[in-house]
Amino acid sequence: MNTLHLLHTKRLHIFDQLKIEEAVLRGTDLNLCLINQGSPRAIVIGISGRPEQLINVPKVKQDQIPVIQRFSGGGTVIVDESTLFVSFIFAKSAIPIHPFPEPILRWSGDLYAECWQIPGFHLIENDYAIGTLKCGGNAQYIQKDRWLHHTTFLWDYKEENMDYLLFPAKRPQYRANRSHNEFLCRLNQFAKTPQTLIDQFQKELATRFHIQPIGIQDIHWAPHRQSLRWVNL
Repeated sequence: MNTLHLLHTKRLHIFDQLKIEEAVLRGTDLNLCLINQGSPRAIVIGISGRPEQLINVPKVKQDQIPVIQRFSGGGTVIVDESTLFVSFIFAKSAIPIHPFPEPILRWSGDLYAECWQIPGFHLIENDYAIGTLKCGGNAQYIQKDRWLHHTTFLWDYKEENMDYLLFPAKRPQYRANRSHNEFLCRLNQFAKTPQTLIDQFQKELATRFHIQPIGIQDIHWAPHRQSLRWVNL
C-alpha cells in the first residue's frame, strides 16, 4: 500500500495553497492530498485564461477582488470561506491508472461517489455534479513523471459572487445556456457540516493508502519553475 501524505488546512489563502501545490508537484517526489477549508475571496483563472473574456473586469476592480492565474488549465472560479478544496498530487506510478485527464477524473469521481454516497453524485464531462447541477470544478496538470488534480467544491456560495464571472464562451454541453445560479448546487444540502464530508473522505482514503499526516512546515521542496501569479487588471 503506497503512502499518501495528508495536509489538512483551514482558511489557507488560495494563492498560498496553489503555491504549495506547484512546489510539491515540481520540487518533491511526495504523494500528497491537500484539503483546505475556505479561503479569503478571490478569483482564479486557468493558465491560458484571458481576464477580459472571463470576468467582469470593471466590477472586479471596483470591489477590489484579487485575481490569480494558476499554473494548471481549467476554467474560472470565485472562491471564498465556504469553498472546500481538495487536491491530489501523485507520481504516475502511484496509482494503477493511465495518467491522462479522463482516467484521473474517473478515478477521483469514483472515490468521491464511494465515500460520500450522495444520491445522483457523478462525473459529467469535466465536472462533479449532483443530477444536472454542478457541485465541483476541476483542473489538472500532468508532467513527465507526476500529475496534479485539484477541485473546488461548493459547500456553499453567495449568489452575488457569480456576478463577477462572465458567461463563458466555452462551457460544458450539459450546462446549455443556464446561468451560474441555475447551474450550481451546494453540498450543504447533502451533509450536516464540511467536516462530515472530510471525515468520510479520509476514511475512504485510508482503505486505499497508508495515510501520513503532514504539516506545511514539514514539506521541503527543491528550486523549481513557478507559473502561479497575481493578475494586474
